Amino acid sequence: MGALYSVCYIFAMRKAHIIGIAGVGMSATALLLKEAGWVVTGSDDAAVYGPPVEVLKAAGISFARGYSPKNIPSDTECFVVGRNAKLDPAINEEVRAAHERGKPVYSFPEILGEVTKNRENTVIAGSYGKSTTTSLIAHIFQHAGVDVGYFIGAEPVKSERLPAPAKIGSAPLFILEGDEYPSGHADPRAKFLHFHPRDILLTSIVHDHVNVYPTFESYKKPFEELLALLPKGGLVVVSADEPQAHALARTVNCHHVSYGLAGGHYQARDIAYGAITRFTLYAAETPLGEFQTSLIGAHNVENITGAAAYVIEKNLATFAQVAAAVKDFKGVHRKLYDLTPEARVSVYEGFGSSYEKARSAIAAMRLHFPNKPLIVVFEPHTFGWRNRANLAWYDNVFEGASTVFIAPPETQGAGTHDQLSHDEILAHVGTIARPYALPKDVVAALTGNEIVLILTSGDLHGTLEALTKEVGDTFS
Repeated sequence: MGALYSVCYIFAMRKAHIIGIAGVGMSATALLLKEAGWVVTGSDDAAVYGPPVEVLKAAGISFARGYSPKNIPSDTECFVVGRNAKLDPAINEEVRAAHERGKPVYSFPEILGEVTKNRENTVIAGSYGKSTTTSLIAHIFQHAGVDVGYFIGAEPVKSERLPAPAKIGSAPLFILEGDEYPSGHADPRAKFLHFHPRDILLTSIVHDHVNVYPTFESYKKPFEELLALLPKGGLVVVSADEPQAHALARTVNCHHVSYGLAGGHYQARDIAYGAITRFTLYAAETPLGEFQTSLIGAHNVENITGAAAYVIEKNLATFAQVAAAVKDFKGVHRKLYDLTPEARVSVYEGFGSSYEKARSAIAAMRLHFPNKPLIVVFEPHTFGWRNRANLAWYDNVFEGASTVFIAPPETQGAGTHDQLSHDEILAHVGTIARPYALPKDVVAALTGNEIVLILTSGDLHGTLEALTKEVGDTFS
């Protein structure tokens, strides 16, 4: 109980008001603050949706819908404000009122760094794979009876081991998903630079967030800064299959160990893909044993290998404990999770926020369902997909799909960059592309033998749940 007592003592009965509380990272931060003894209030957009709302409800954290200075309790001691464009103080009167109160205003990474600064922090960073890897590492420890703290920037499939995306924990160790995106409107530092890493697991460094980092060098810089924070006795666990991450890790003056499918000290071999995928984990040339997983795709085998490499290299659990936890791990929502398990047509949801994530998801579908036509429903939601400089992403991203339904691009922030039009995207994808407007567009194209993959970081303009339900009902 030492670590938990320390956190609760330092922050006993503080009162925080969180503006933008129903974001994924913000809601997880709210859970940690409440568990650490804070009184938490908050607000968010009136039309906010999704799992974070249910997470907050389950934790007994209520919040105001709609932004107004009237939402702020008179005894608020500090504020936490999100990075969403709608939370810019120039246009949001509640955020503006928070700044005028004269109380501290933090980004969620700042407050998260404060809550965990006396812990033994391991940061999971990279352009892709970090949510699943963070969730799995937390699950391994909880499965082995070690009550680590953790923070996941996504929604793990709810289970006894991972009932929520964050937990303060009682063990000294804290596992944090670290994001390279800027911390807040007034804080351009990458989020993970607030997290005081003792160890780092680095999955990849592939150019992303072009609206913030226009060149690869500017994108790589925060990762360099993150690795520079490691103490001499720290550890870097890095993918050997991603050359930029591997090269950068080798420049750090502390111990590093690699993992991967094609190479690495810890390597997945003898992979047999199926409903249950099996593979053998090797350390150098020594087989450690077999893993079994219900997660699909080569990228998830790599995520599992990375998580196992970290835990085993640190001697924090036995191979048998890791293997048992991997077998029991159900994954993360929006990371190739089957939304219609009882239907003849399965609908998988992938987090299609970047080219690499979309390609990995499509490759996984083709690997596991080679004989089924693949129908992709895609929403260009992130700046990367909407920016004309990345038009070449559409050259081959949908390779392997029979038909691609493409929703209109998100319009928020369209005026801040060179935005592609819906027609331009459709034309560039070519003959397999069709416009998406409503679920019936997709259902009418299905015969019952297909597999459907939804790729978006949004909600298909409010139709995602309806699409899933209509496919499930039609092909039940």
